Amino acid sequence: MGYIGDICVNVGLLLIDIQKDYFPGGKMELQGSEDAGQVVGRLLSFFRQHRLPITHVQHLSIRPGATFFIPQTSGAEFHLSAKPQDNENVIQKHYPNSFRETMLALHLQQLSIEQLVIAGMMTHMCVDATTRAAADFGYACWIIQDGCATRDLKLNERIVSASDVHTAFLAALNGTYGRVMTADTAIAELQRNLSE
Repeated sequence: MGYIGDICVNVGLLLIDIQKDYFPGGKMELQGSEDAGQVVGRLLSFFRQHRLPITHVQHLSIRPGATFFIPQTSGAEFHLSAKPQDNENVIQKHYPNSFRETMLALHLQQLSIEQLVIAGMMTHMCVDATTRAAADFGYACWIIQDGCATRDLKLNERIVSASDVHTAFLAALNGTYGRVMTADTAIAELQRNLSE
């Protein structure tokens, strides 16, 4: 139980698709995935220490022609930085939106979660889609900017750098769909509120 602003709420950590294929050696390596993984490790330690709810989301590709996150491959497994413990819930999904055709909404309702601290991959795809859906469901969202990673995108002949993709999508989410902040800021605010 924590306090966000002046409102007493249940806080939960939502980690999206922190899987081996996104890390060096994987089939869809992202820029900054290792740094983001270290940040996620700090978040996990904080939430575990304070016995706050943690939900891991795992993407399994069922789309014909998919090249990564193939079921029953090592690349679809959770990366060591975010490997779930036995008491932590895992939601499997097949679409960018973690709520689509999954038990995530029911799971969060059963825990009476009102506030989500969100990190994961990719910033422009599953993090974006899930955060927007979560906000539409009424959750207060904190998006951890240094706990997310993405990749370069291409439109026609123009390459958009991963850094620009990351910044643009977080800027679009900030204010309307949630608060974008660093992990250190989130941990400091949660620590202060939990101590009150």
